[in-house]
Order: sequence, then C-alpha cells, then structure tokens
Amino acid sequence: MLEIVKEPTESLRQPSKELDADFILSDEIQKLLKEMTLTMYQDDGIGLAAPQVGKNIRICVIGKEANLDSEDDLILINPVWQKTSRRKLVDIEGCLSVPKTYGKVKRYKSIHVEALNKKGDLIEFEAQDFLARVIQHEVDHLDGILFIDKAKDIYTTE
Repeated sequence: MLEIVKEPTESLRQPSKELDADFILSDEIQKLLKEMTLTMYQDDGIGLAAPQVGKNIRICVIGKEANLDSEDDLILINPVWQKTSRRKLVDIEGCLSVPKTYGKVKRYKSIHVEALNKKGDLIEFEAQDFLARVIQHEVDHLDGILFIDKAKDIYTTE
C-alpha cells in the first residue's frame, strides 16, 4: 500500500508533470497504477491522484463505482477536460488528503475528457454528474488545487 500524503504537505500544492508515452509502459508506472488503485480502495476513496501518494506526475485513478457505464476502474494519464455545458451543480466533497473535512463544491455537470489510458492509448469520452465531479476533483490535484480551495460551508467530523 502507498501512503496518502496529507495537507499541508507542500507537494500537494505543486503542479504535476506530464508523462511521455514510452514511460507509461514502464514497469515503474504500471506498478504505480496498480498500487494507486489498491490504495484508493483500501482507504475507501472513489478517486486518487498521483500527488496524493507523493508523485507529482499527471496520473489519476477513478473507481468503477463512479462510472456506472463501466465495470473497470478508470486510469487517466495526462488528463484534460473541457466543460460541455454551462450548468454547474453543488455537492459535498471530501478528500483522502484532507481527512475528516467536507464542504460544498460547485462543479460542471458535463465535461469532455481526453487522456491516455494505462497502455498509452488516447481515450476520449463525455462524463456527467458524479463521474464528471470526480474527474474535476482529481485533475485539480494534478494542478496543485485542493477541494478546500473551492469549497463553501467547510466542516470537519470526528
């Protein structure tokens, strides 16, 4: 298992570097992808970005529970997204790197996503609602942004 980096660790606030296609297929990255997925599930997360495990590279994993159209976890390498609607929704978010802290965050309802998969192949898809929210949250991590930077009505639990 990987250790989750917690706020206020400085590396969580730093932008992550893109991976080149050849490096994606390396044993190191393939092992990291598996370990990130296991760590996400171990810690009851729905998504996990590489900066949250101390690696400032543009990788995130998203659990299959966020994507009802798939039976597989989603691996996004060098992801970028664009809004496909102006509509935003507000919902409560939390984060493995900011334990026991929650707040209301406004995010786009629909987005178009482009990324590389674990084989280094380009993937493109539309995401709505919860999946769109999770992707926006995880890509924020890759840009050094935490949900608490955007959240309103922040509260903590025991």
